[in-house]
Amino acid sequence: MKLDPRHLEILAAVVDEGGLTEGARALGKSQPSLSRTLSQLEHRIGAPLFEPGRRPLRPTELGRALAERGRQVLTANAAASSIVTKYRGGKSGLVRVGGTPVFMDGVIAGMIADFQQQNPDVRIDQSYGYAEDLTAALTAGTLDLAICPMRRDARAEGVEFQPILPGLNVVACRAGHPLMRRTLVTPADLAEFPWIAPPVDSPLYKDLRRALANIGTEAFKISFTGGTLASVISILTGSDALTVLPYSVVFMLRRQNTLGALSLQIGHPDRDLGLLTARAAPASPAAARFKAFVAKQFGGLAVTIQQHQQDMLWRGAR
Repeated sequence: MKLDPRHLEILAAVVDEGGLTEGARALGKSQPSLSRTLSQLEHRIGAPLFEPGRRPLRPTELGRALAERGRQVLTANAAASSIVTKYRGGKSGLVRVGGTPVFMDGVIAGMIADFQQQNPDVRIDQSYGYAEDLTAALTAGTLDLAICPMRRDARAEGVEFQPILPGLNVVACRAGHPLMRRTLVTPADLAEFPWIAPPVDSPLYKDLRRALANIGTEAFKISFTGGTLASVISILTGSDALTVLPYSVVFMLRRQNTLGALSLQIGHPDRDLGLLTARAAPASPAAARFKAFVAKQFGGLAVTIQQHQQDMLWRGAR
């Protein structure tokens, strides 16, 4: 025999509240409608749910057993409603985010940790890529959000780009590097030390070549190429090597007192870091919440970084 779960919910409310009037008030329904429902349920099962003539209402053994099942239905419905509410509010679900390795590992990873502290039921699936591949993944529907630098005059069809941080690269080194003690760093100084080059297919590699050309140091010794940000940092902190990194990455690592940036103008890249999304596909609530969170974090971070570079980074380059 199949019973209507809504009838069992009503039975549970009447039993738990101690009467039809009280049950109707708890459910936001009228007393006559509850009375009709319980009569239909009794007719359906062919047995009374309440002992006749007893006031207040007292359930029969069968009525108590079915009321218990009704409580389970109420609990399941409440749990299901909570799941839907959390999903609609972006507090649960899946976010597929991709980005360039240096920014994802050096800046975004910490933000993901902060976001998941506040939203523990949101799952983040992260991948790596550069602008062209990330754009293709967004338009194909395999990514919800990309975080990457893009040229200010380059916008791909089918995607929207929201700038969140102006491009700024610096010459990075270990915190105790000999050049960190010099007020004025010259191109000749840079030529004395080995360099770490980013992967050759990365925009940062082109930035390195352009930066060194801008300061007149095109002849330089490369001691290490490629690798993850973690390996680059390990080599930097364990040697006197130099490299070019986004200033935001160096800034985020400042509290660890491992990396520093030389007070040397090397020219700004013609790109902004930004949030890339597909126009055609509406974002899931969780993806929209994560995007808003990252944008807000960068809103404060951009101001702090700008102030820090004025006060500290360019102190000797003015």
